[in-house]
This record gives sequence, C-alpha cells and structure tokens, in this order.
Amino acid sequence: MSERNEYLEKIKAKIDEWNADIEKLQAKARQAEAEARIRYRDQIEELRRQRNRAEENLKEARGASEEAFREMRTRLEGAWDDISKAFRKAVDRFK
Repeated sequence: MSERNEYLEKIKAKIDEWNADIEKLQAKARQAEAEARIRYRDQIEELRRQRNRAEENLKEARGASEEAFREMRTRLEGAWDDISKAFRKAVDRFK
C-alpha cells in the first residue's frame, strides 16, 4: 500500500472513530436532563460540522494527483489536528 493510501486510510479510520463518538454523545443526550440535553445537542452539531469538514478534506485528498497530494498534505495535517482537538475537547467535556 502506498504512503498516500495508508495516510488516507488512517484519516478514514479517524472519521469512523469520530462517528462513534458522536453516537455515544447522542445516547448520553437522550438520557440527560433538559438543560444538559441542549448542551449535548449544540456540541453534537459542532462535532458534525467538524466531521463534515474532515470528510471534505478526505475527498479532496483522494481526488488529488500524487504531486498535488504531497503539496496539500501539510495543510491537511494542520486541519486534522484542529479537528481532532475539537473532538477530544468535546468528548472530554461530557464524560
């Protein structure tokens, strides 16, 4: 498997992990009191926006040529780091 494909598979696995985190938060939100439920809902919506951004980045990377991919990889890694931090922060907040 090429380095590019390994990288893209790693990102896809991370998105799948984020989807599971969103599902867990939704389950907690269903059991929460009204005020907490609103906070969960708001946070879940933000996580979905972040996940969608990650999926757009993944789609862009998959469609790029090898040369374009190498050029965009640094930018993508910065975006992935930001998204990962947002997910960790949100999940930790509701543990």
